[in-house]
Amino acid sequence: MRKIFKGVHEPIIDRAVFERVREMRQNGTRKKPQKSGEKSMFSGLLVCADCGGGLNFHFNQANPDIKYFNCKNNNTTRKTCDKTHYIRVDFLEQVVLQEIRRLTKFANRHEAEFAKIIMGHSKQVSEIDGKLKQKELDKMVARDKELDRLFERTYEDNLAGKLSDERYAKMTRNYELEQGELSAKIKALRTELEKTSDKSVTADMFISAVRKYTRAKKLSERMLNELIERIEVYHAEVIDGVKTQRLNIHYNCVGVIDIPETVSLEMPDITVNTRKGVSVSYSA
Repeated sequence: MRKIFKGVHEPIIDRAVFERVREMRQNGTRKKPQKSGEKSMFSGLLVCADCGGGLNFHFNQANPDIKYFNCKNNNTTRKTCDKTHYIRVDFLEQVVLQEIRRLTKFANRHEAEFAKIIMGHSKQVSEIDGKLKQKELDKMVARDKELDRLFERTYEDNLAGKLSDERYAKMTRNYELEQGELSAKIKALRTELEKTSDKSVTADMFISAVRKYTRAKKLSERMLNELIERIEVYHAEVIDGVKTQRLNIHYNCVGVIDIPETVSLEMPDITVNTRKGVSVSYSA
């Protein structure tokens, strides 16, 4: 008989990293390298705030040192998104690093308040996610029952001579295929619902991950995977005469975190020159 004892040995990798990598593999979100062979650690994390599409990684042909992302739906011939949502990688790195630093400062200086906010966000995200999954599950179960009724009806129609044997065989084969796919999806969805029923452990993991990067001076792919689920990128616009770009950072399992105004932490003041005479600043 084999017995498994959990938590006895030091883990090879952090649980948060393991869960994040597993989720990425399940969802098929692998980072595509460019034709040059280069890829960005932000690939797969950036989404357009307007159309919801992903942002593609590029580099400037005239100056390869300038790397950037823009909305994939603006690049297509159909242009389903009417704005580029252009954002430079060096600008993105500065903003995300500074936001993570603000988060770690908040966690260290206001530990109890930080934990309360994270737990609250985690519970809220879990409830919303659970409701959406439950709604999807209910639809699948209803369809599964409907297929059972259709099986019975086609069988009765075949016996009564209303449906030919050939037609009956074709219809039942299609029903069986659909019901087989539904069965697998229902099982997977029920497993996911069980996982979302209690997110307190996941929230604790996120808090631990944040504290690990208190002294981080540089972004890494590992850091992004542990902390960030996705980043919504807005198209840059002119506000009060200053070209400004807004980002929404969605953290793993907790969503967007708004640090209370009562907490005195400096907002990052980041500006990057996109080209001669043109600069872009950041807005939370």
